[in-house]
Amino acid sequence: MPMVSKYKNQQVETIMQELQMVLLKHQCPVDLSLLALGNLTTHLLQTQVPPSQAPALAASFAAALTASMKSTSH
Repeated sequence: MPMVSKYKNQQVETIMQELQMVLLKHQCPVDLSLLALGNLTTHLLQTQVPPSQAPALAASFAAALTASMKSTSH
């Protein structure tokens, strides 16, 4: 079942493009890109999510990432 987002696709796409441009500007290889994005994710969870909710949100994020890989793998 597709997930319904409260955000518009265009808003998400624009942010993704801008993040990708920063990574390209710094000529980041895949491993460094994933490290930076992972660290940013951890930072957001630690600073913007109540500690009581952060573990569940992290697990949900990880599950969504894993599911997206299964749905896009060939």
